[in-house]
Amino acid sequence: MTARRYVVRTYGCQMNEHDSERISGLLDACGYEPAAGIDDADVVVLNTCCIRENADNKLYGNLGHLKSIKDQRPDLQIAVAGCLAQKDGEQIRARAPYVDVVFGTHNVGRAADLLATARVDGPITEIAEPSGDTDTFASALPTRRDVSYAGWVTIQVGCDNSCAFCIVPAVRGPEVSRPFLDLVAEVEALAADGVTEVTLLGQNVNSYGRDLARAERRAGGDVAIRPMFADLLRAIGSVAGIRRVRYTSPHPKDLRPETIAAMAETPSVCEHLHLPLQAGSDSVLAAMHRGYTADRFLERLASARAGIDDLAVSTDIIVAFPGETEADFNQTLDVVAEAAFDSAYTFIFSPRPGTEAAAMADRFVSPEVGVDRLERLKAVVERSALMANQARIGRTEEVLVEGPSKRDPAMLTGRTRQNRLVHFATPDGGLAAGSYCTVTVTGAAPHHLRGQMAERGDRPRHRTKIPVVAA
Repeated sequence: MTARRYVVRTYGCQMNEHDSERISGLLDACGYEPAAGIDDADVVVLNTCCIRENADNKLYGNLGHLKSIKDQRPDLQIAVAGCLAQKDGEQIRARAPYVDVVFGTHNVGRAADLLATARVDGPITEIAEPSGDTDTFASALPTRRDVSYAGWVTIQVGCDNSCAFCIVPAVRGPEVSRPFLDLVAEVEALAADGVTEVTLLGQNVNSYGRDLARAERRAGGDVAIRPMFADLLRAIGSVAGIRRVRYTSPHPKDLRPETIAAMAETPSVCEHLHLPLQAGSDSVLAAMHRGYTADRFLERLASARAGIDDLAVSTDIIVAFPGETEADFNQTLDVVAEAAFDSAYTFIFSPRPGTEAAAMADRFVSPEVGVDRLERLKAVVERSALMANQARIGRTEEVLVEGPSKRDPAMLTGRTRQNRLVHFATPDGGLAAGSYCTVTVTGAAPHHLRGQMAERGDRPRHRTKIPVVAA
């Protein structure tokens, strides 16, 4: 009997990418095989995001394309997963009744079962609510990693903050941390499989373990209720074979001195910090419920740079939040210029139904103003990014090779420990993805470096994996 073939398409953040790896791993374990593309797939899973407004448009545009394929091949199964599925549930099938399965963020482990059920019983929607059960974490499931030398590890799901613009608490639930030793064991298993770089994932990684401490206190333990993230960084960083540890995303209000110390004192933790600013106006920050002022953010940033040598810092910034005045925006430009970020993800505010900010319609900023502010913000960010990259010229950087450059296959692409993208030439090629080398930086642009390989380093250690097929 010919195995059914699948494609998983992912939209959104690293958490979704990691969930997609687990969905693929589950399907592999049930005897499915990866398809080359949608045209030869028997199952298509769209793992969705709902952070931005165009996520909805992208989903239904892709579903419309899949409908035309399904009209020609009725046996094609279409599944919608992820945050948008968690938020909208039955509404997805109401708009696209040809979808076979809808499941959310809390029952990723049911993907294969739901597809099998739908083949027999017809379309099904199953949206689970947060249970607090760590067995439901995506990281506890089988995996198929697209990149064999790097792995994502979910340390926490959900968020206890209440940012006015953010839908995450509604679709991911309250913060739930995975047990400390489970995480160390998972990273040890990744290292044994040849992974050398891990990225720790969570909506607010700085607060990792606070809920575990509360639970232990309720059980009668004499423990301090405090985050355990710094301890986790040190433990993960000491796993043999792991050369690079990254994490995302922290919250500025929770960036603690012990985390900065752990980053500085653990050699495998990379010199890169993603610290979302969101806005530089105190009135806008208050309306967003961010829990810090612009000055407090800059103090935390200065502490991190003082404590961690050669630290690169990236950020997130939203313009045109409801009620943002020109004076507010100019304050953001001033803070961004002072912060001198190495890079930034910049967005125009997008109202998400179910968030507090979506109800501020009487204070919405016009789209034209939003576009103008975004362009002005990008100019400030790119100026500091270019200066930071130009300062690397002449330095020799350790680079983890990702593969040929998309723009020039004769060049290789990789990333430094600071997460800077580097395009570089090699004298004789032959460096596989996952290899390490050193590169002398010869040129810079706002979003990348250019260079020449100086010395080869370690070759990748990952193994060729044979997918497990269920009996």
